[in-house]
Amino acid sequence: MRIHYIQHVPFEGLGYIEPWLKEREHTITVTRIWEQAQFPSVADVDVLIVMGGPMGVYDDHLYKWLPDEKNFIYDVVKADKKVIGICLGAQLLASVLGATIFTNKHKEIGWFPVTFDKSFSEWLGAEVPDTMDVFHWHGDKFDNPYGGVIQAASEACNHQVFTYGEHLIGLQFHLEATPDTICEMIKNGTEELVEGPFIQPGEVIAEYKAFGQPNYLMGLILEKMCTA
Repeated sequence: MRIHYIQHVPFEGLGYIEPWLKEREHTITVTRIWEQAQFPSVADVDVLIVMGGPMGVYDDHLYKWLPDEKNFIYDVVKADKKVIGICLGAQLLASVLGATIFTNKHKEIGWFPVTFDKSFSEWLGAEVPDTMDVFHWHGDKFDNPYGGVIQAASEACNHQVFTYGEHLIGLQFHLEATPDTICEMIKNGTEELVEGPFIQPGEVIAEYKAFGQPNYLMGLILEKMCTA
């Protein structure tokens, strides 16, 4: 399948997703926003993956490309293509579906458990654990788009995953994280690692080694979304 992804900053790439796609010989293309690259034709995309970034959904006045990206995501959705949104990408997807994005009460940075709704296993077509430790780095959250289903929550944020029909999913957290991607995020986001109830120190974040379960779940999501 033809997989296109949007990358907003150099330090938030595909992580685990890239080798998963390459091993299955999917075609991968990319729009790197900081290179002012153009978005492809919607007709040339089967699955769109929208990655994270430090900017906000409503920062149009700061990032002149942001309205064009929202329009592109909207066009992909309207064409009934599949979309995976991760962190900022999930918020952008929720926004084009009509949901409000707002500042969460707490920033959530580090490894914290999420609890999955039992309906998520049904949507995915595979068994998902009731709880799982996953990597978070966000201060905003999405409201539930009308017609969407909230599929996961954490203590800090009650909207962690939404699905919308069979083709759209937004993930507030980073199942694609690897040791390398986390080191890059820590290096480029040190100023955000301040004291807070749901903010872990960089050294604690970097010491975490249990990537297997989150990466496996990312693979299950990709299996569903990247199968014709």
